[in-house]
Amino acid sequence: MILFLVFTFLVFLYSLLSKRLEKTVITAPILFCAAGMLIFFYTPVQEEIDFDMKTLLKIAEIGLVMLLFTDATNVNRKILKRNRYIPVRLLTIGLLLTIILGTLAALGIFSQLTIWEAGILAAILAPTDAGLGQVIVNSPRVPERIRQSLNVEAGLNDGISVPFLMFFIALSLSSSQGAGSVLTRFVFEQLGLGVLVGVGIGFFGGLFLDIARKKGWMTSSMQQLGLITLPFFCALVSEPIGASMFIAAFVAGLAVQNRYAEAAKHSVEFTEGWGQLLNYFVFFLFGAFAIKAWGNFDYKMVIYAVISLTLVRMIPVAIALIGTKLSKPTVIFMGWFGPRGLASIVLGLVYLEQETNTAGEGIIRLVVIVTVMLSIFAHGFTTLPGINLYARKLSGLDEKSPEKQVEISE
Repeated sequence: MILFLVFTFLVFLYSLLSKRLEKTVITAPILFCAAGMLIFFYTPVQEEIDFDMKTLLKIAEIGLVMLLFTDATNVNRKILKRNRYIPVRLLTIGLLLTIILGTLAALGIFSQLTIWEAGILAAILAPTDAGLGQVIVNSPRVPERIRQSLNVEAGLNDGISVPFLMFFIALSLSSSQGAGSVLTRFVFEQLGLGVLVGVGIGFFGGLFLDIARKKGWMTSSMQQLGLITLPFFCALVSEPIGASMFIAAFVAGLAVQNRYAEAAKHSVEFTEGWGQLLNYFVFFLFGAFAIKAWGNFDYKMVIYAVISLTLVRMIPVAIALIGTKLSKPTVIFMGWFGPRGLASIVLGLVYLEQETNTAGEGIIRLVVIVTVMLSIFAHGFTTLPGINLYARKLSGLDEKSPEKQVEISE
């Protein structure tokens, strides 16, 4: 109860100072994570933490389901078509190389991990967080093409990372359950049923919403509420049949746009309101759990976290951008600003919920905590200075430079 009281007061305080804080390096994730870390030292709160682990998992699962759905509904096909060259490279070459390098780094640093456990860790830490990079996405000092590319990448790479995670989990279980049966169940249940659930709920949900809107059956205020029930349907339908609720939610967000043109508008309204509140609470509880696990961290975990946020991210981005003629400052800027946040927290919790009981489970949990915590503070504190430095580096570029072109042709 104390956690909820403190969190509620903090949200109220943040709302009062939000405009002032926009001009500082104190981002919302930094504020709520730091508050969660501090509140842990209050003895009565420590008694609540064990109970709230389950609460965190459920809230985080709901948060990721909502995030995947709203990200998918916000895929603007016209903008993506105009500026598809960079995002497609980042989401294909970049993401795949990130998972491969992350896996190799984990195998090199942690001898206890199997190749599949190393893959699990890499997949959990592969997606970037659009929320942590919101200042960049909204900054007019960053070229529109670069902002759009980072935003599209962050909006879609969490959904793309989910199948990789589920695939590696299935392979890590194959030694005890049989590779054939595990992979068959993974393909047909997690992926196949997840896609079918998502397509069905997204298409028909969008169809009914569109009919009701056109016939005037719905009030404008209820359109958002009606839309937001769809990812909840995905979660409720997926669980009993063994489908992936995350894949279902992401596919539903893509499918609903085919029948309901206002899906993006209403999902954005929700994300900016209740969705943000949910995300802040996840960061708040994450801070408390990070401090609780503090004594179990070691130098190898910190080394992997640093490598994950630098080499594992920046090298794939640099390779993916070969041939785009983007300047060196742009490549470095896009490589560095790949923060890890909500998606990694939730994917880590999803992995723990699978109860694989493998030897490397504890290491994976702790490394995810260290990496996300380091990212929250490192990327938060460097955002404004990074934008200022990047803007100065670009000031001498010609107007015809690739950074300043929105419409592109391959």
